Amino acid sequence: MVKIAFNSALAQKALGKEVPVSEKDPETGSVYSSESSTGRCLLTLLGLAFIISGLVVGGACVYRYFTPKKLYHGSMQFTDIDSADMPMDMEAHAPYYLPRVDEDVEIRDNVAIINVPAPRFGAGDPAYILHDFKRKLTAYLDLTLKTCFVIPLNTSVVMQPQDLLDLFLQLMSGSYKTHLVHEDLVVTERIDDLTPLGYYIYSLCEDRPTYKMQRRSEIMGFQKRSVEDCSIIRHFENKFVTETRICRA
Repeated sequence: MVKIAFNSALAQKALGKEVPVSEKDPETGSVYSSESSTGRCLLTLLGLAFIISGLVVGGACVYRYFTPKKLYHGSMQFTDIDSADMPMDMEAHAPYYLPRVDEDVEIRDNVAIINVPAPRFGAGDPAYILHDFKRKLTAYLDLTLKTCFVIPLNTSVVMQPQDLLDLFLQLMSGSYKTHLVHEDLVVTERIDDLTPLGYYIYSLCEDRPTYKMQRRSEIMGFQKRSVEDCSIIRHFENKFVTETRICRA
């Protein structure tokens, strides 16, 4: 009879290859398992944070650009009398019919966007007027010319956003009779890069010819030429109507 014997050391070595690390060394196995679990938790938390931040940003964009815009409508009747010569009781001296200007305004992010439709009677081009109170700029988009004109914001004439909103709330409750003032602006140079003008003016004037303007009274030695190409926009951002005359020599 032949006896078959196994080397105990080899047997234990062979069996040791099949034993999992956690069973072979409980302490070492628990360390590896803990590190792997912690890593998975961190990756999960990072993924959730990324998803939540994306939802927050996306929700803000949807709310900002797709929610209905709050527009306020107002109208003013006016007489073409300089404020210094205007009588105390204007209604008693005004003609039976007074021309009228209608506007819609939207105010957001310290910006007022005014829609001036074409007047039913009298002179004036339809336009969008944007007052950026943060950048201290005003842009006129003449819808007849399809051209933008940019000038520093006249803070002595244009009401601050909250005051402008209060004015339109008053106008929504009834008619308003006022006077007309004249503003004479002159085109100076073309603007090729709209980026420095900010997001709102860039969006308004993108793909349209855009020019800088200056008030005629501020141009030293400027002589009015016999022939000028001028357009008129009648609008209001205060308790009077402004007739803005934009001229290109």
